[in-house]
Amino acid sequence: MFSRFIKENEIIKYGRLCDTKNFTPGYSGNISARYKDGMLITTSGSANGYLKRNQIVYTDFEGKSLEKNKKPSSEKLLHIEIYKKRPEFNYIIHVHAPYLSSFASAGKDLLSPIMAENVFYFGGIPLAEYALPSSIELVNNTAKFFDKYDAVLMENHGFVVGSKTIEDAYLKLELAESYAQVVLNTMTLGGAKILSDEQAEQILNLR
Repeated sequence: MFSRFIKENEIIKYGRLCDTKNFTPGYSGNISARYKDGMLITTSGSANGYLKRNQIVYTDFEGKSLEKNKKPSSEKLLHIEIYKKRPEFNYIIHVHAPYLSSFASAGKDLLSPIMAENVFYFGGIPLAEYALPSSIELVNNTAKFFDKYDAVLMENHGFVVGSKTIEDAYLKLELAESYAQVVLNTMTLGGAKILSDEQAEQILNLR
C-alpha cells in the first residue's frame, strides 16, 4: 500500500490540476484516497488548488476524524459509501466543473451515446436526484449509481468520479467535462446525432 506521504502528494498534485482547469473553483469540491482502514480526505473549507499537507485528514469509515483539530470535508459520507460499493476504487474526486455542473443544474444527464470515447469510458453519466449537500439523502441518491457507473452528476450540485488510480479519475474528469462542453455546443447546431443502440453496443464490446 502506498505510504500516506505519497497519497497526500497525489491529492495535492491533482487538486492543483483541477484548479488549473477550473474544475474546482474557490472552495468547491473535495478529493479522497482509500488509506489503511479508512481514507485520507481534504479538510472542510480547504481549496483543492491550494492544498497544504495539513489540509488532508485521516478518517475511519464512519467519517470520524482520527486526527485532532482536523475536520474532514462535509461530503465525507458520500466518499465512504462509494468506497464501500466499489472495493476497487482507491480515489474519488468531487468537483463543480462548469460544463458538468451546468448539466447537473439543468437537471439533465449525459446518458445518450453521442461520442465513442465517452460511451467506451463511461457507458453514460447518470443524474442523481437533488438533496441537501452533505446529507444522508444526498449520499443515498448519488452512491446508488456506482453499482453500474464510475461517474455521476449531482443535480444542482456537481460531479463525482472514482477510480483505482487518481490519474485515471482525473483523466475521466477531463474527458467528462470536455464531453459536456461538446454536448452543449451541439445544442446550438440543432442537437447531437445520437448513436444507435447497435453502434453503442459495438463500442462497449471494445472494452
